[in-house]
Amino acid sequence: MTDVTWGIASTILAPTRDILQFAAYHLAAGAHRIYIYLDAPNAEAHALLDAHPKIRVTTCDDKYWKQRKRDRPDTHQVRQTANATHAYNRRTEVDWLIHMDADEFLVADRPIADILAERPADPPATRIRPMEQLSGAPSAFKVFVPNGPDRARIIADLYPTYGAYLKGGFLSHLAGKVFVRTNLPNIHLRIHNVFQDGKMLPCHDRQDEIDLAHLHAKSWDDWIAAYRYRVAKGSYRPELGPNKPYEKGGLSMNDLFRMIEGESGEQGLRAFFDEVCADTPALRARLTGHGLLREADLDLMSHLGTHFPDFTGV
Repeated sequence: MTDVTWGIASTILAPTRDILQFAAYHLAAGAHRIYIYLDAPNAEAHALLDAHPKIRVTTCDDKYWKQRKRDRPDTHQVRQTANATHAYNRRTEVDWLIHMDADEFLVADRPIADILAERPADPPATRIRPMEQLSGAPSAFKVFVPNGPDRARIIADLYPTYGAYLKGGFLSHLAGKVFVRTNLPNIHLRIHNVFQDGKMLPCHDRQDEIDLAHLHAKSWDDWIAAYRYRVAKGSYRPELGPNKPYEKGGLSMNDLFRMIEGESGEQGLRAFFDEVCADTPALRARLTGHGLLREADLDLMSHLGTHFPDFTGV
């Protein structure tokens, strides 16, 4: 056992069950402190979280932003980075801190604290790469395909129709999230990076023993319900660039989805989803053939019952 401690900062707008499952899972994984910023008032979640000794919960209402001496940022990305940096700069309670979303879960085969304890003093940050859940399969994930000469060929084999337009074969981010040591001066946390004195900290060395399980598309209904927001303001928004230069045939996710929807409507989006996201025997076979299928049982309901037994909602 090690005395190294780690924590999570997260800005969350989600149903109470999702918030509690996120917190409960990471408490079971060994988090010493979880800083949750509720992006909108949620009295039920606040009361349950606040009662747990390892959780610090803040409701980000008008009063909160006034205390921060600023207007509430219009975009959730800016609110996330502001709150993550706020968590980093409050009284230090952990040795390592990571910013994550409520649909992301740290997965490791041994205690995360032990892994972090073995990190060298420099660099003071380490990147946790993502793996994406197969829709409809709570414990099945496609893992990160590292950059290299074979990446394009592998992705084209996995996704014959749409692979050429996907960054690393993923629907969402490849960057993952970053653990950073605490007690460093002039730190500013971003969603996928950490800055000190305005310069990005080196954190390109992947922490191989920890994965970021991303539940980006738990079902077709879940994905299509979030689709409009993601296209307009979220992870598929227009300003995010293409997977490769436009002159080489690349498209951004926004370009791709607008093309698919313009040509085939929702039926076309469903065809995309079925090829890229859905848990099918064919996709499992292709992933297995490339060593890219991983099983990880998050057991969210069990952890929820252990850490929040008083929650009886749906």
